[in-house]
Amino acid sequence: MTIIDNAVYVNGHRSAELQDLEQTFETLSQNGGMAWIGLYRPTQAEMAAVAAEFGLHELAVEDAISAHQRPKLERYDDNLFTVLRPARYLDDTESVEFGELHVFTGRNFVVTVRHAETGGVARVRRRLESRPDLLGHGPEAVLYALLDQVVDDYGPVVAGLENDIDEIEDQLFSGDATVSRRIYELAREVIQFQRAIHPLPDMMRLLKQGFEKYGVDTELRHSLRDVEDHVERLISRADSFRDLLQNALTLDGTLTANRQNEASAEQNEQVKKISSWAAIFFAPSFVAGVYGMNFDHMPELHWALGYPLAIGLMAGTATLMYAIFKRKGWL
Repeated sequence: MTIIDNAVYVNGHRSAELQDLEQTFETLSQNGGMAWIGLYRPTQAEMAAVAAEFGLHELAVEDAISAHQRPKLERYDDNLFTVLRPARYLDDTESVEFGELHVFTGRNFVVTVRHAETGGVARVRRRLESRPDLLGHGPEAVLYALLDQVVDDYGPVVAGLENDIDEIEDQLFSGDATVSRRIYELAREVIQFQRAIHPLPDMMRLLKQGFEKYGVDTELRHSLRDVEDHVERLISRADSFRDLLQNALTLDGTLTANRQNEASAEQNEQVKKISSWAAIFFAPSFVAGVYGMNFDHMPELHWALGYPLAIGLMAGTATLMYAIFKRKGWL
């Protein structure tokens, strides 16, 4: 069911339970007030009906149906089209899930189009329905409350990312082979988060420019300024995350290179030892090989001291080479 909630509010109070859009349009026409229609991934037919009733711009409607938009705020005559990117941190997978929320606001209506599983819009509706004095300020109150909710929901996301980065610092020095992949995954999530929050200050500045023209209530102005301050703090922390991850990636490369150098040095030491012992055993083998050729005419074959001399030559050569390699630190 794509119509999540559908109501008309008069003086901040929900006037009646409405079953379909036609009934909503009729009630709004007869009783006045403000219509608030909540849609979840609507069809083209549903959006066409809403657009025809409230005069929504076709480009904004097309964006609301297709989704995949960056956060933005566009004004079409007296109607505002706002795109927000709500996010939530998933503890089980240690990842960030991003959604999309489109908000149409006009003189007497609010249409929310949700492309996410988060329930932020429902929480805002319940909170505002408990505050008729605030909801009575009309569509601006709903828009500012939605902004506030989306920004508040970024808090657990920042905490989750911060915890993941702390874990990476421990992995770096433990020699975990998967840490590089984890750094890249976190960097991608941080970039997506930055794309969700960086446009918000400009969007709120545009809203503030319309304070006087549209007679926005003082309480709502203060609320928007609080949200703006919160956003600035979030942006500062998100930017620091990206710097930390860049430093972590550099450190990981340095540690990997050091480990490779240590492994190479250890391998060189082993080669030195093997080569040294091979050289030590080569000299006796050479002497034994020469005297084992069994030629009849060899000068030392019939010499009484030939055998002791050969043994002494082999032992002396091996000892001398051992001493040389030991002094050089190869053994």
